[in-house]
Amino acid sequence: MSALTTNRFDLLRLVFAAGVTVFHAVALTAIAPDALLETSLGALAEFSIQGFFIVSGALVFGSLMRSDSLGDYAEKRVRRLYPAYAVIILVPALVSLIVAGPGAASGILRYLGANLVFLNFLAPDLPGLFDGQRFEAVNGALWTLKVEVMFYLALPFIAWLMRRAGKVQWVVLVCLYVAGEAWRFLLEPTLAAADASPTLLALAPELARQLPGQMAFFASGMGLWLVWEQAKQKTGSLGLMGLALFGVSTLHPVLEPLRPAGLAGLIAWAAFAPGPLLNAARYGDISYGLYITHFPILQGLIMAGVFATAGLSAGFAIAALLTLASSFLLWWFVEKPALRRDSHYRQAAKDG
Repeated sequence: MSALTTNRFDLLRLVFAAGVTVFHAVALTAIAPDALLETSLGALAEFSIQGFFIVSGALVFGSLMRSDSLGDYAEKRVRRLYPAYAVIILVPALVSLIVAGPGAASGILRYLGANLVFLNFLAPDLPGLFDGQRFEAVNGALWTLKVEVMFYLALPFIAWLMRRAGKVQWVVLVCLYVAGEAWRFLLEPTLAAADASPTLLALAPELARQLPGQMAFFASGMGLWLVWEQAKQKTGSLGLMGLALFGVSTLHPVLEPLRPAGLAGLIAWAAFAPGPLLNAARYGDISYGLYITHFPILQGLIMAGVFATAGLSAGFAIAALLTLASSFLLWWFVEKPALRRDSHYRQAAKDG
């Protein structure tokens, strides 16, 4: 096994994708018996997304460090992210064309133009699909991919700054961490204190969760890559520190900026702790497929009345089967063929 596959990062990404999927299943079908359940699952989804960002920070930073050039780095990122993403954008557009007819072409083209370049918020809906449902967006999970891509674009510059910093490269990561958390938590009150326009204030929560608002999680992952070998030797210490920081971060909102560092410690423990590796990619790395397919599948089943006629249990079972099937199909017929032969994602499957 390679150094990149002797860990549980593939399993963690699958767990994180499942956490987001469970929350969306409850939210889209509006089955929560009370607000507490949906709030709790919402917190689970939030932690899962933040965990994704930490793992991406580590693995993508590592990918850049191993790349021969910026072109090599960019090629690997495009191959990993875009083919499956394009499929998950094009398929609903085709369904919309069939359902709504050629008269909806302008709306479909607007959707394609925005979503194919990750600007999902500009055109989240498609004509004839999901009208009147609790949420009408085609795929509400895709906003994080915009953040991912922004990080991919910024990373070469960040790495350049770290090289320039030399022995104090950690200062760069600390500054990114602090600046990201300041953006995430202070943007809205700062705009309110400055008497910003109502329109800008309404956008503030959405702007706060974009980059740089998520940078502390990416920076924590980058830090994890820098101590990769040491983390393997000190999993217990990292886990305990991570648990302590994460626990403290939940005590009061002012302490929440400790969460990225806490989650990074917990992720390092889960990835490197002694024991079976539990290779989640043995039969295919489906975490990305699970993440990008579950939302439109749930929406489609709701639109078709499956949950209303078959019941919630049957509806969730059908949704789970369709999502798993779609994820495996994406991996074997789209994602894997697009990857280079030396990709560690391919290696994970082969090592299984």
